[in-house]
Amino acid sequence: MEVENAYKRKKQPELVRRALLDQAARITLEQGLSKVTFQAVADAVGVTKGGVMHHFTTKNALVLEVFNDAMAKFEAEVDTAMAKDPVPYGSFTRAYIDATISLGEKGQAEFDNQATLYVLMLGDSELRELWAQWANEQLKKHEATDNTETLCMVRLVADGIWLSDFSGINISDKTSLRERLIKMTQSDLDQPEF
Repeated sequence: MEVENAYKRKKQPELVRRALLDQAARITLEQGLSKVTFQAVADAVGVTKGGVMHHFTTKNALVLEVFNDAMAKFEAEVDTAMAKDPVPYGSFTRAYIDATISLGEKGQAEFDNQATLYVLMLGDSELRELWAQWANEQLKKHEATDNTETLCMVRLVADGIWLSDFSGINISDKTSLRERLIKMTQSDLDQPEF
C-alpha cells in the first residue's frame, strides 16, 4: 500500500534533495560523520537507498554537498552582517563574530548550520582544506579592513568560544565576551590608514 502511494505522489526532487541534505547534517551532528550512510539518510527521509543514490552517487558527494550547503549559509550570514555594518574597519571580523558566536537571538537552525560546518571540517582533511581556502580568500578580500594582529586574535577567540559552546563547556557570560570582542574590532590602536 505504501509503495503504491509513493508512485502516486507528485515527484519533488528539489524537496527530496533538501530533505536529504538536512537529514545528513542532522545525523552528522547527533551521531557523527561515520554514521552518515545512504541507508541512514534514506530511513530518516523516508525514501529508498536508491533514492539517495539518485541525488548523490557516493557518500563523499553527499558529505561534500552538506558541507557546501553549510558554507553557503555561513557566508551569506557573514555577507548580510557586513552589508549592515557602516564602519569598514573590522567589518568582516564583526560579521564573523556574529556568525560564529551563538547568542539567544540566534536560532537553533543557525547554530546547527555552524556546528555542521565545523564538525564536517574538523572530521575531514579535504573539507578542512576547503574551509582554509574560503577563510584565506576572505582574509585577502578584506585585507584593507581586517588584516591586523588584534582582529586575527578576535576571530581566533570567537572560534574558541564556539568550540567551547559546542563541546558543552559552560561559558558564564557569552554576551559580555561577544561585546568585548566587538569593542576590540573598533579600536584604532592598530588600524591601517585608509
